[in-house]
Amino acid sequence: MYVNGVRQEAGRDFDRLGDELLFRRELAQEGKLGPIRWLSMLLGVAGTYRKHETVDVVYETGGRRTVANLTPS
Repeated sequence: MYVNGVRQEAGRDFDRLGDELLFRRELAQEGKLGPIRWLSMLLGVAGTYRKHETVDVVYETGGRRTVANLTPS
């Protein structure tokens, strides 16, 4: 399990409850951009540098290694 490419350990960084993963800290998600922010990006004045974390789960199925990209909710 990785968050932004950093390995996470079960029992230290997250817990598994059935089919759910419960992280011990809040994962940041970029919110919706307002019209002023969109305009500034369109004009090349500013970009968006908000924190947005991704979760990648690496697992094996049928002898093949697979990576699933999850979106925190």
